[in-house]
Amino acid sequence: MIQFDIPGMTCGGCARSVTKAIHSIDADARVVPDIPARRVTIESSHDRAKFVEAIRAAGYDMQPA
Repeated sequence: MIQFDIPGMTCGGCARSVTKAIHSIDADARVVPDIPARRVTIESSHDRAKFVEAIRAAGYDMQPA
Protein backbone atom coordinates (compact mmCIF):
# COMPACT_ATOMS: atom_id res chain seq x y z
CA MET A 1 0.00 0.00 0.00
CA ILE A 2 1.24 3.45 -0.95
CA GLN A 3 -0.07 6.68 0.56
CA PHE A 4 0.54 10.28 -0.41
CA ASP A 5 -0.60 13.52 1.19
CA ILE A 6 -1.65 15.82 -1.66
CA PRO A 7 -2.40 19.32 -0.28
CA GLY A 8 -3.83 20.53 -3.60
CA MET A 9 -6.44 17.75 -3.82
CA THR A 10 -9.38 19.79 -2.54
CA CYS A 11 -12.38 18.60 -4.57
CA GLY A 12 -13.87 15.73 -6.54
CA GLY A 13 -12.36 17.01 -9.77
CA CYS A 14 -8.91 17.01 -8.21
CA ALA A 15 -9.46 13.48 -6.91
CA ARG A 16 -10.48 12.34 -10.40
CA SER A 17 -7.36 13.94 -11.91
CA VAL A 18 -5.12 12.22 -9.36
CA THR A 19 -6.91 8.89 -9.90
CA LYS A 20 -6.55 9.23 -13.67
CA ALA A 21 -2.81 9.92 -13.29
CA ILE A 22 -2.40 6.84 -11.10
CA HIS A 23 -4.37 4.67 -13.53
CA SER A 24 -2.11 5.86 -16.35
CA ILE A 25 0.66 3.91 -14.60
CA ASP A 26 -1.40 0.94 -13.38
CA ALA A 27 -4.90 0.55 -14.80
CA ASP A 28 -5.66 -2.14 -12.21
CA ALA A 29 -4.53 -0.13 -9.17
CA ARG A 30 -7.04 0.31 -6.36
CA VAL A 31 -7.17 4.04 -5.67
CA VAL A 32 -8.90 5.51 -2.61
CA PRO A 33 -8.87 9.32 -2.50
CA ASP A 34 -9.72 10.94 0.85
CA ILE A 35 -10.55 14.54 -0.02
CA PRO A 36 -11.04 15.87 3.56
CA ALA A 37 -7.64 14.43 4.58
CA ARG A 38 -6.12 15.40 1.20
CA ARG A 39 -4.62 11.91 1.00
CA VAL A 40 -4.67 9.15 -1.59
CA THR A 41 -4.12 5.46 -0.91
CA ILE A 42 -2.94 3.20 -3.72
CA GLU A 43 -2.86 -0.58 -3.80
CA SER A 44 -0.48 -1.62 -6.57
CA SER A 45 2.68 -3.60 -7.12
CA HIS A 46 4.14 -0.82 -9.28
CA ASP A 47 7.01 1.37 -8.13
CA ARG A 48 6.15 4.36 -5.92
CA ALA A 49 8.42 6.64 -8.00
CA LYS A 50 6.28 6.13 -11.12
CA PHE A 51 3.20 7.32 -9.25
CA VAL A 52 5.10 10.36 -7.95
CA GLU A 53 6.03 11.30 -11.53
CA ALA A 54 2.47 10.82 -12.81
CA ILE A 55 0.84 12.81 -10.00
CA ARG A 56 3.34 15.65 -10.39
CA ALA A 57 2.79 15.64 -14.16
CA ALA A 58 -0.93 16.10 -13.43
CA GLY A 59 -0.03 19.28 -11.53
CA TYR A 60 -0.05 18.15 -7.91
CA ASP A 61 2.69 18.19 -5.30
CA MET A 62 2.70 15.45 -2.72
CA GLN A 63 4.63 13.91 0.10
CA PRO A 64 4.62 10.38 1.52
CA ALA A 65 1.88 9.99 4.12
